[in-house]
Amino acid sequence: MSNPILSDWNTPFQLAPFDKFSDEDFAPALELAIAEHRAEIDAITANPEPASFGNTIEALEAAGAALDKVLSVFFTVAGADSNPQRETLQREFSPRLAAHFSEISSNKALFERVAAIWARRDSLGLNDEQARVLMLCHRSFLRAGAALQGAQDARMKEIKGRLATLGTEFTQNLLTDERDWYMELAERDLDGLPGFLIDAAREAGREKGLDVPVVTLSRSIIVPFLQFSARRDLRERAYRAWAARGANGGATDNRAIAAEILALRAERAGLLGYDSFAEYKLETEMARSPDKVRDLLMAVWAPAKAQADADAQVLTRMMQADGVNGPLEPWDWRFYADRRRKAEHDLDEAALKPYLQLDRMIEAAFDCARRLFGLEFAPLDVALYHPDCRAWNVTRNGEHLAVFIGDYFARGSKRSGAWCSAMRAQARFPRVQTPVVINVCNFAKGDPALLSYDDARTLFHEFGHALHQMLSNVTYESISGTSVARDFVELPSQLFEHWLEVPEVLTEFATHAETGDPMPKEMLDKVLKAVTFDMGFQTVEYVASALVDLAFHEGNPPTDPMERQARVLADLGMPHAIGMRHATPHFAHVFAGDGYSSGYYSYMWSEVMDADAFAAFEEAGGAFDPERARALEDNILSAGGSKEPDVLYTAFRGRMPGVEALLKGRGLAAR
Repeated sequence: MSNPILSDWNTPFQLAPFDKFSDEDFAPALELAIAEHRAEIDAITANPEPASFGNTIEALEAAGAALDKVLSVFFTVAGADSNPQRETLQREFSPRLAAHFSEISSNKALFERVAAIWARRDSLGLNDEQARVLMLCHRSFLRAGAALQGAQDARMKEIKGRLATLGTEFTQNLLTDERDWYMELAERDLDGLPGFLIDAAREAGREKGLDVPVVTLSRSIIVPFLQFSARRDLRERAYRAWAARGANGGATDNRAIAAEILALRAERAGLLGYDSFAEYKLETEMARSPDKVRDLLMAVWAPAKAQADADAQVLTRMMQADGVNGPLEPWDWRFYADRRRKAEHDLDEAALKPYLQLDRMIEAAFDCARRLFGLEFAPLDVALYHPDCRAWNVTRNGEHLAVFIGDYFARGSKRSGAWCSAMRAQARFPRVQTPVVINVCNFAKGDPALLSYDDARTLFHEFGHALHQMLSNVTYESISGTSVARDFVELPSQLFEHWLEVPEVLTEFATHAETGDPMPKEMLDKVLKAVTFDMGFQTVEYVASALVDLAFHEGNPPTDPMERQARVLADLGMPHAIGMRHATPHFAHVFAGDGYSSGYYSYMWSEVMDADAFAAFEEAGGAFDPERARALEDNILSAGGSKEPDVLYTAFRGRMPGVEALLKGRGLAAR
């Protein structure tokens, strides 16, 4: 084909040749790809042969290859390197794609074929993986509304289209607020700030065409500013802007969008016969029900709040000793917590940061993957979508396994946060394809780029997701890699974070940016002892967000989400000086799409398992025990969604865990 996106990619490992694409290629490519996918679906339904696993289920697995190519390229650049034209295209594509996939999921003739195969499933001689793919396919049709008729069917299509549009608007409003706000700093405002933060602020200013340093709403800049700036007035101004994302009034305000999304989700669940969207959403997760989610969150909330309340008293006394009257505020917490950490652990993050060079932390993640799973990473010289990106060929025993792409630096064209996605997922049907996996982060650029400990943890977290994709070894793409229950998908990522805390890893890779010296043992010991420092704060801000998310999706949807949020926080006794990690107007996990809706709890559900899973290594031969590593790969990382999550975890560990390991790991267990 003449369109470069749809033509054969004669590149190493068939990587997308980004240097051959222009934004003008996307719309016609999408048009052609949707038409091709529709023709493939029509061919399945028109097949005169009786429905079989091969001519229906496997045919569905094989369909849509051209559309996958277009979407993998477009959504990669739309999220990580957007521009006004791409934002316009995204607004146009979202309802179009929602309508297309809704057309497929509500195709009565197609569903009849799937249902006919499902009815004969026990006589088909399917292997375990095929039986799993059939079950998931049949269930997805039912949950998408394929059995609905008439007006209900039509309304479901309308809801899906509108939700797609609203999710895109929510995301773009948030990106606009984050991109447009900045606070210029005079030279006197830099007093007391560490060098790495000053460098990052100057770089952020240059990106905006200014010759002065600026504070932006990138987490890698605003969090250390709140942590280190002695200027309480500037901290307040920056924090209020950060907290107000999506709630500034005008065209980018997300509050009405959130309300409409919640109402449409509730209506969608009602059409399918569920009492609430939470019941609908959690039916296919490990948790199964809202009650089980709440039980977990509240079991953690009580000790976390008790710790946070005690910490707040200490920080308030420190603030008062500085002559600051009034209550401890959210823009004060990080500043005084950092002082306290220096006093109690003698750990200065400004002194620590030169030891956490981005390139060395990437090397550390790669080395852990080598020692655990035998993976090797060799740099690739290929065209990518932005100069900041880098790529590696991932091999094992000389055999190509995957391509890994890293896009690590914050910029105005990138949405906030960090994520992992597969531009191509692993599969062996209808053809053998190796994965192309990308990690996107928002670290401050520098020369060299230095990370906070939290940044380094984020790098390991996203690389854990990447390993789940790269080590996948299944037949069908629909169950490949991270295609698992939402409250299971965070297990590999959170588990891999533990290797950052292994002393021998930091000893080898935490080397000083200027001297090259390894981190002194005294500092290393302090870092490891301080891992659970301020965990009351971190746990409270997270659990509050998860409980608000759950409350949004239970029962009748709120007409005013902000009022529901306030009521939930009041009932919890939310500490005044701690804000939600993600307040409603910028809660992209929940409102940018359905992925984490009613599911933000899943990080903690997975943490119950990751704490227990790492304990399995410690109980065996240590962090790099080969038998435990093999069991982890065989039963979890390579298995994708081929079995139920509890079956996979039990196969690895021999049992399911309790909450005790999590509380101990966060330093919240009763002493």
